[in-house]
Amino acid sequence: MPDYVGSQLYKIRHSTAHIMAQAVLDRLPNTKIAIGPPIEDGFYYDFELPRALTDEDMQWIENRMKEIMRKNVDFTVREVTAEEALGQFQDQPYKVELINDLVAGRVDDNGNEIAAPADKLTFYTQDTFTDLCRGPHVVNTREINPDAISVTYKKPAGAYWRGDENRQQLTRIYGTAWESPEQLQDYLFRLEEAKRRDHRVVGEKLNLFTFTPLVGKGLPLWKPLGATLRDTLERWLRDTQIEHGYLPVVTPHIGNLNLYRTSGHYPYYKDSQYAPIQVDEEEFLLKPMNCPHHIMIYKSDMHSYRDLPVRLAEFGTVYRYEQSGELHGLTRVRGFTVDDAHLFVTPEQLLAEFKNVVKLIQQIFNTLGLTDFRARVGIRDPKSEKYVGSDSLWEKASSAIIQACDELGLPYHVEEGEAAFYGPKLDFIFRDVLKREWQLGTVQVDYNLPERFELEYVAEDGTRQRPVMIHRAPFGSMERFIGIIIEHFAGAFPVWLAPVQAVMIPITDRNVEYAESVAAQLKAAGMRVEIDKGKARMGGKIAAARERMIPYMLIMGDRDAAAGTVSVRLRDDRDLGAMPIAQFVSLIQGQVDSMSLDLVSG
Repeated sequence: MPDYVGSQLYKIRHSTAHIMAQAVLDRLPNTKIAIGPPIEDGFYYDFELPRALTDEDMQWIENRMKEIMRKNVDFTVREVTAEEALGQFQDQPYKVELINDLVAGRVDDNGNEIAAPADKLTFYTQDTFTDLCRGPHVVNTREINPDAISVTYKKPAGAYWRGDENRQQLTRIYGTAWESPEQLQDYLFRLEEAKRRDHRVVGEKLNLFTFTPLVGKGLPLWKPLGATLRDTLERWLRDTQIEHGYLPVVTPHIGNLNLYRTSGHYPYYKDSQYAPIQVDEEEFLLKPMNCPHHIMIYKSDMHSYRDLPVRLAEFGTVYRYEQSGELHGLTRVRGFTVDDAHLFVTPEQLLAEFKNVVKLIQQIFNTLGLTDFRARVGIRDPKSEKYVGSDSLWEKASSAIIQACDELGLPYHVEEGEAAFYGPKLDFIFRDVLKREWQLGTVQVDYNLPERFELEYVAEDGTRQRPVMIHRAPFGSMERFIGIIIEHFAGAFPVWLAPVQAVMIPITDRNVEYAESVAAQLKAAGMRVEIDKGKARMGGKIAAARERMIPYMLIMGDRDAAAGTVSVRLRDDRDLGAMPIAQFVSLIQGQVDSMSLDLVSG
């Protein structure tokens, strides 16, 4: 959210975080305070508390915050020396550490790396509370509506100091603040709706996937229905890619450690990778990314300029050792499959190929109804040393991305520090039906890995030249993407994507044979169907199908059997009445072929 920082809403939330810290200290004076930044939908503050908080404490803190706001107190700022700052916070060890890091030029007050020592320190004070802070803040608490804030809506959570699991675990209190009570109520409604849509809950209800400690944390097991959903997505994207000139490849789940040393991924990502595996005299790594493997496929053959572009695509499973506290259902796992593709192009082809990749990503997401997005051009942070390659190559790659966006008329903003370590990238940030933002598709331009691996092609003049690489992944990872679309659709997938498209509901046992005959016809037509042969009454079977979000319920009694019809009811309770089997086949095939987001046309 490029316009968020510095906005009035940002100032309100930042200021409310300080007010919350004051209220916590009023309630528990021996508390040690850490940091309290605004975040996307609110703010938080981390504390080392003398005891656990109760619901009564949280309500008291919220009431105290509103009391402070109604006093109409000013936020005042002043510059201080390091000595004065250390004196102010001599009993606050986390603030002392922050001050020392700022003065030494290590990290800022939010724990982010900085390139040089801070040239000044600032205090912000409101009422009886002073904090080390850069701002910005509101001028006076009258700018904050006490009826538009809440800290009781969400339970406090644990958070390691500086995000380091070897450091002290603190208590993180979340809060949210808005400009009006109506905005707050809308947000709280969306939170409740998000709970209902939680992919972990819906996934269990729909029997899509499971986790078990015996397999390992962050390693999902796909059940038949979930595997069907996943396979449908993969088949569609694979077929779409082939239509656009992509060539399928398959690579192993491990690779020699030297492969990743050459690429630069190791030790750059060392902390997020599984430990090397010793086999004989060699060391192997569980594959953390696919690009070095695809590079070696490209390098295995000599290529002419006439061969380029070469577009290699794979649904490749990779492994990252995410911290336990960061694992979250399908959206943060340790083993995941990337819809990866790497394009090897001449410099002259780069712009056109990049634009074609962007168009493909847009086509894919338009099909799924994900049309609300913004684009972010991630470039390197010039103050950081984590990036590889020359300045000239970075400039060429960044300019190509920006030119492509301009020529496509794609709205975008540029953010420093969001590049991959080897090249700049274009990320698509989509908003779901709950207005939550998710980074999905990504496209990267890379001049550096071709250099590191000494990739070549024979140019028209007979000379050996370096290709340029484009990395792209429309979904990002199958696991995360499926988690997102489960929540986006609340499990009510479009017909073409639904693991079960129709369920046969015979009214009596004597109608089962007819249901089996209809099911056989539908399966022969390529449909995914089930028969509910349970003992429940018809109303119970309909309710069960609706709970499973099955698009169509085909109710069959004696009259349907005699007439060769099915009585069609939709999961949204619409009743289409009786129709011949062939008509229903035509209906569902039309919805599938068009990849419609609706259950019926028109």
